[in-house]
Amino acid sequence: MKIQTVEYYFREVLVSMIRNRWMTFASIGTVAVSLFVLGVFLILVMNINKMAASLESQVQISVYINDNLPEEGRKEIERMTRDLKSVSAIEYVPREQALKILRERLGENKKILDALGEANPLPNAFLVTVKSAADVKKTAAAIADLYGVDEVKYGQDVAENLFELTHLMRLFGVILMALLLFATIFIISNTIRLTVFARRKEIAIMKYVGATDWFIRWPFILEGVALGTIGGGVSALTLRSFYSAMIDKIYESLTFFPMVEQYPFMHYLTIALIGAGIFIGILGSTVSLKRFMEV
Repeated sequence: MKIQTVEYYFREVLVSMIRNRWMTFASIGTVAVSLFVLGVFLILVMNINKMAASLESQVQISVYINDNLPEEGRKEIERMTRDLKSVSAIEYVPREQALKILRERLGENKKILDALGEANPLPNAFLVTVKSAADVKKTAAAIADLYGVDEVKYGQDVAENLFELTHLMRLFGVILMALLLFATIFIISNTIRLTVFARRKEIAIMKYVGATDWFIRWPFILEGVALGTIGGGVSALTLRSFYSAMIDKIYESLTFFPMVEQYPFMHYLTIALIGAGIFIGILGSTVSLKRFMEV
């Protein structure tokens, strides 16, 4: 491609954007607003996933062992549990420590334990953490079969409802993102089509004088790229400020709330939004030109 041709393309893009400045402004605004909304939903989906993963990771298996089990038996249960591929951590909680923890949790109501006197009804136990929430049920079943284990609990009903809820949250987020992306492409495609429609006579004249299809297409495609890049950049900058303010506001009152770290997540999101803007600009220009190229 000749340098003069490239210069012509970029000059045409600049002239077109200045000549149709209101349409250019509308196109950039549509891209920016659409991608901003898309970015907000992406942030929500990512944080929903983060929250779901955090909730799932807090599900622990409580393993209660026989009071009369000797120390060697306890160590054998610990060793065999630790050897399970699905187990990420195991902590031994002796009955004395369990009673102390219970007193702390009861707070002002801990006096009700005074009726027990020196007796301690709590058993020795292990707290087992698994690598994946999906492994909880089968891991609990495997541990329950070990010699010396009296009972295994992991809040079966609560855990299963939690896993179902997090699965639905993720599925809803993905579907919502797909629908919003489709709507964004549709809106921007129609906006760029208006620009092409305003220049349909110019395209027809160029076709009649012998210009090739690609010679006509390139300025429009580059214009779509320019509109998408600017719109994506505006939406990305706005989202960076929005997410920073949102994190600061949430952490003011909920310090330990699970949120996706601002960086490098926002760097990746910026690249994704600008890339999406370029893709949508090219797609919108291509789709819009197809009809008017048939002269």
